[in-house]
Amino acid sequence: MLLTITTTAKPATDLGFLLHKHPDKVQPFPQSFGTAHVLYPEAGEDRCTAALLLEIDPVRLVRTRGRGTPDFSLGQYVNDRPYAASSLLASAMANVFRSALRGRCDARPELAAAAIPLEITLPALPCRGGPDLAEELFAPLGWQVEAESVPLDPGFPEWGDSRYVTLTLRGTLRLADALNQIYVLLPVLDHAKHYWMSSEEVDKLIRAGEGWLAGHPARTRIVRRYLANRRGLVRSALGRLAEAEDAPEDALDRDPIDEEPGTGDPLDEAAGRIEGEGEGEQAAAPPVPLAERRIATVLEVLRQESAASVIDLGCGSGKLLARLLADPFFTRIAGTDVSHRALAMARRTLERSRTRATGWAVFQGALTYADERFRGYDAAVLMEVVEHVDPPRLPAVERVVFGDARPRVVVVTTPNVEHNVRYEGLAPGAMRHPDHRFEWTRAEFRAWADRVARTHGYAVRHVPVGDDDPEVGPPTQMGVFTR
Repeated sequence: MLLTITTTAKPATDLGFLLHKHPDKVQPFPQSFGTAHVLYPEAGEDRCTAALLLEIDPVRLVRTRGRGTPDFSLGQYVNDRPYAASSLLASAMANVFRSALRGRCDARPELAAAAIPLEITLPALPCRGGPDLAEELFAPLGWQVEAESVPLDPGFPEWGDSRYVTLTLRGTLRLADALNQIYVLLPVLDHAKHYWMSSEEVDKLIRAGEGWLAGHPARTRIVRRYLANRRGLVRSALGRLAEAEDAPEDALDRDPIDEEPGTGDPLDEAAGRIEGEGEGEQAAAPPVPLAERRIATVLEVLRQESAASVIDLGCGSGKLLARLLADPFFTRIAGTDVSHRALAMARRTLERSRTRATGWAVFQGALTYADERFRGYDAAVLMEVVEHVDPPRLPAVERVVFGDARPRVVVVTTPNVEHNVRYEGLAPGAMRHPDHRFEWTRAEFRAWADRVARTHGYAVRHVPVGDDDPEVGPPTQMGVFTR
């Protein structure tokens, strides 16, 4: 496992003071599962790089595992722990960079308190959620994120990507803040830990998350993944974060469920690799996340309908907009949302991903009020939007989108409530997201779509998104309205 930290703050070799590790030395630090080495591949006045190299002793690691642990059987022989950054690397960071994580530097206290230019690289990082998840977690913290999927085998591109990414973060932050963020988010991205969870983990999380976790837009997801979805620990951590933010506890405990069920593969179960429980890598390519399948299906439909100009109504953080911008087929793109924070994230996403001269715009707007800026596009997309609208206000949205804006094509996606029984941990009658005002059955969605189409002069066809379960249907249902 490898982590590199680079700075160009002059004199760059002062990085050695911050890390409490001399640039002229190679220092080993024994761990219970191997040896951590700190070395400096480069150390000059203009640029300095420190590397944390963690060597895993597989025999020692196995001896620390009990028969009840997830990777005991097959996982003793088939796992990614010697190679991929995980909670083992986070533990090594806590041991080796203890003073740096606390922001202590007696020799250069002013430097420890200052934000400095940093570049942090993790060449092999397990990321259950792909590059989009890495962007979602690190971008709100001020990082410029480069996350590239690692192919299963470069010699066989048709096999697709693995669940690993190469991650590079660039930004200007306090080194202590950067290290604490990495320490927390490594096991969150991997969605696994190598040791037993206890109440002490809540203390570690609150301590490492001080100053950034309470205000993170994905804080509940971070807490749940870090604490392995253990309800008591999650509730305790969210309560303490709420106190830190002076907000009601349930305001922080509103998060969508993970829409990706476990693989159910017997070999995965033998090695303890079911999502959210085990460790190690999957033997086959990971399944494509439902969110990605939604976007891919929307893009495919838009191309089929020759819709070159598109407005994303309820664009959120701009994931669909970024994909539209990256595709030369789409020549004019816009997004709107009621959330200032979401729009700020969308603008950052588009500014980073813009690679061509396609026109784009992002602006605030409410779908319950007619707005001339909604008009003039070939297509409008409402992806996972209508279920957030109070039912009495839904007719206003229908009038604005289908009656006033009136694009040639409207694409609507929404959850299929019948599929909710396939999600473990979702209580009977509960909805996938606490902000959902309703979730439709397939019959209810068809009835609504047919009525809207008849009223406003559209035809509608229905497209399943995700695996179409023979009993309960697909997880997402899509209506494609054409005028």
